[in-house]
Amino acid sequence: MSTSTLQPHGTAAEPRDYGLPGNDLNPNTPTPEERKKIPLVIKVYGLLCTIDGIVTAPVLLLFMFLWGWALITHPASSSVSRDPSLTVIVFAIGVVIAIANAIALVAFGISLLRNHRRHAGLISHLLILTTILSMVILIMLQGIGAELIHPAVQLVILLALSVTVDPSLHQERELKRRLRDLEDREAAEEGMLGRDREGKGYIELNFFNLFWVFMVCSVLGLVIETVYHMVVVDPGVYQDRAGVLFGPFSPIYGFGAVLMTIALNRFYKANPIIIFLVSAVIGGLFEFFVSWFMQTAFGAVAWNYSGMKIFGIPDPIAIIAQGRTSTPFMCMWGALGFAWIKFCLPRLLKLINLIPWKIRYSFTALCTVLMLVNGVMTLQALDCWFERVSGVQPNSPVEEFYAEHFDDAYMEHRFQSMTITPENSSRVDSSAVAK
Repeated sequence: MSTSTLQPHGTAAEPRDYGLPGNDLNPNTPTPEERKKIPLVIKVYGLLCTIDGIVTAPVLLLFMFLWGWALITHPASSSVSRDPSLTVIVFAIGVVIAIANAIALVAFGISLLRNHRRHAGLISHLLILTTILSMVILIMLQGIGAELIHPAVQLVILLALSVTVDPSLHQERELKRRLRDLEDREAAEEGMLGRDREGKGYIELNFFNLFWVFMVCSVLGLVIETVYHMVVVDPGVYQDRAGVLFGPFSPIYGFGAVLMTIALNRFYKANPIIIFLVSAVIGGLFEFFVSWFMQTAFGAVAWNYSGMKIFGIPDPIAIIAQGRTSTPFMCMWGALGFAWIKFCLPRLLKLINLIPWKIRYSFTALCTVLMLVNGVMTLQALDCWFERVSGVQPNSPVEEFYAEHFDDAYMEHRFQSMTITPENSSRVDSSAVAK
């Protein structure tokens, strides 16, 4: 294969005819597809988005005031949590996100109505982020329920529109896909498959690489944590430290590794002290956030470092973080980050490149779907476990399914390091009675 198809270190390649509509690679040049009028159904959706955004913001502000006042003055009447201030804080964060989402909806709707497809495509990515955050807040306030249907449908629509609304973006993606195939084959011949060809970082930050970083580290992190517990925390005692219903996975380490990879990719040649410090801070913050989310959403406490000491004195980090992270574990994150970017990542890249060429993307897609199902079922099982511990009896087919197949005994055995304490959550459930 001729190496002329690629230019070294980011040099712009000469325009070529890849059989795409228009042949002009300039994204600002209108194509026949761009000149077409926007479909009526998308215009209607744009109008609905605009109205939704205009109405939502003031209504949310009024509702936040009335709901917060009622919750503080009569907390026992509507809340599972015994700390109404926590619920109000989470709700306030949700309102801020919802207002940002409403403003973005107005801009998105106007862009669709005015046929500014490129602007609409860019705004759709912001809306995808705010929609996901809104779903997280809803889970923290009300768990897994029918209230997630609306944002889930909106997320699916936005994902579809982000790909299809701008024909020029679609053409760019098609061109990039064809160039990627050429680049991948040439990189494989040169032993550079998966590497950052421009030299800005060690690894190419694409979905394929990051997904397998997540998968491998979810397993590797579980093994390390299990061994650490058996050797240091409770010598000789095995404890299941898995974080999902099925399989030997601990997603916190998988997501942590993805964050480390993204953050440290350009630091792989940096001073070891810099790598250690960046890894420690990112790992500690991530551990804090996951602990906070699990507790506020499900009343679940999977780890608590409140009593940890350093050289006989209380750990200041553990005190400030309320036991959600600690100095020793931040140091562990720092050491793991250094070992990861310097030694493990190059070997992992060789490992994932062993996936046969013809099935690497289809196999990755299949594994992605399976892990998504695993993650969703885990959240649903935790939610139903929370409801049962709160005294709420199963009253839907979904809750009955999890009560039958993933009852309290199963959940306690599967998540041996986790305890459910509804009073520590931020959940609101008018049918539950605080214990």
